[in-house]
Amino acid sequence: MTSSPGNGAARAGEALLAVDGLTAGYGGGDILKGVSFSVARHEIMCIVGPNGSGKSTLLSTIVGILRPRRGQIAFQGESLIGLAPRQVLSKGMVMVPQAHSLFAGMTVRENVEMGAFTVGDSRVVRRRREEIEEMFPLVRERARDKAGSLSGGQQRLVELARSLMLDPSLIVLDEPSIGLDPPTRRSVFGMIRLMNQQGRTILLVEQNARAGLKLSTRGLVLENGKVRLSGTGREILEHPEISSLYLGGAVSSATPRS
Repeated sequence: MTSSPGNGAARAGEALLAVDGLTAGYGGGDILKGVSFSVARHEIMCIVGPNGSGKSTLLSTIVGILRPRRGQIAFQGESLIGLAPRQVLSKGMVMVPQAHSLFAGMTVRENVEMGAFTVGDSRVVRRRREEIEEMFPLVRERARDKAGSLSGGQQRLVELARSLMLDPSLIVLDEPSIGLDPPTRRSVFGMIRLMNQQGRTILLVEQNARAGLKLSTRGLVLENGKVRLSGTGREILEHPEISSLYLGGAVSSATPRS
């Protein structure tokens, strides 16, 4: 494990997503300050850090909601700088936001099919929906129910299902377990793991750092808008000073062990 932004990341030729020297913020202030990392195909990368460290700002910048002041973002070898969120979506990157985003008055099936709103072939939409219903029994069992009748955890599962309708190369998840009780959180994390086992690449920000890092192939710790630590999920969990992060404090300035 290392505190150097470039180490512990996928080699450039292998990276699905590569972020280099990213600086971004709101108004006159920078929240992200030279963030660099990469995500390899078929892995789960978990970003953790204290409140205010820049986690959600980083995701917003990657998916095109926020324009960076400096730096580069490459996805499948192509720059995303200057692209609007819909253009980033068309490249094969789907984001599931922190806040619940289902249409409460529409059925579960209608919500899932909304995920394929850019797909013009109805046969493709139907085939993907049927595949997703096999993977997510809840979507099949509650297909005709209004989405607003589902619990928070059930809504999150439907949101994960909907994210697959565009057959994305990268799924970006912002705090997928927020507000969920432990059993429901385990169900959601179980589905994220299954999605990854079926070939999906996952980038997530997770407020439950311990659970998120246990789930992940690799992890990244942000502190004050900079990459503080990177390594495998286990390496970060076993770092001797990482408990301060779980308690909401800053990571010590001591040099990380390799």
